[in-house]
Amino acid sequence: MQKIKAEIMDEKGMCRATARISYEIVERNHGTANVCIIGIRRRGAVIAARIAEKLADIEGAPVSTGFLDITLYRDDLDAKDGPARAPLGSDIPFEVTGRRVVLVDDVLFTGRSVRAAIDAIMDRGRPERVQLAVLIDRGHRELPISPDFVGKNVPTSQNETVAVRVTEFDGENRVVICENGGKA
Repeated sequence: MQKIKAEIMDEKGMCRATARISYEIVERNHGTANVCIIGIRRRGAVIAARIAEKLADIEGAPVSTGFLDITLYRDDLDAKDGPARAPLGSDIPFEVTGRRVVLVDDVLFTGRSVRAAIDAIMDRGRPERVQLAVLIDRGHRELPISPDFVGKNVPTSQNETVAVRVTEFDGENRVVICENGGKA
């Protein structure tokens, strides 16, 4: 457990950010008729489920929601060693071809996870459009990837880690910055 440097969002802040992202998705896509939500496992999937729930409240109809495991698409795994962790599996019970896919992640950092997720989505079909929603954009991109919907921009140093904590895994909802690359 590393030292928490600052709290970026509390539970109410996270709720406001996901609500704002949800309204922006509706506005940009003129509703949710052809929209589907795909969250990157683990915490991106939790944020995606919350956004999908809010979209259903706003539009009065459920939105197709799936979850994507990008483990086997990552470019930072050494092939001879195998995956660093066992894949959790993807669950996308709908076609992505011709749909507007909103890809959801908790933190956007280098862009490599998003690149892996786009590769995984394209293996399933050809979406009309892929949009990116993130709870936190912390900068430091290594790839030319930019989010369409952002909960909060948080400038960080390379020696810091942004930890999104959710009740489903951590027993609380909040976002913190940790020193020295640690986890909270």
